[in-house]
Amino acid sequence: MLRPLLAILALAVFAFAADVSGADVTGEWKATAEGPDGRPMTRTFKFVADGQKVTGESVSSIVGKSMITDGHLDGDHLTFTLHIEFQGNEMTSKYNGKIVNKDKIIFKIEGLQGGEDFHWIAVRAPAAK
Repeated sequence: MLRPLLAILALAVFAFAADVSGADVTGEWKATAEGPDGRPMTRTFKFVADGQKVTGESVSSIVGKSMITDGHLDGDHLTFTLHIEFQGNEMTSKYNGKIVNKDKIIFKIEGLQGGEDFHWIAVRAPAAK
């Protein structure tokens, strides 16, 4: 009785691990976050993955277009640097993402002004028809 239950559990764990371990992040992702003033912010990521290397660009509702560099995909983790130019100032933000499933990533951005961490939730955009 216990053996079939363990086999089913092992298959479920394997299926979940296979779903995110070979994650393909290539494509467009729509992200939202709560801004410092409590209002929602949006950002679009366009990732291009080549093996473990990830590049691309991002467009924000506040700062416009930014380039993605130093991107690295390792299992269910995606990290990259975003180079931002805003009101004549250049900044970099380091993104650390946890791939929840093939259509959702939760990003934590470290080292923003004020030292607080910041979170974005990104979902894969539907494929263009």
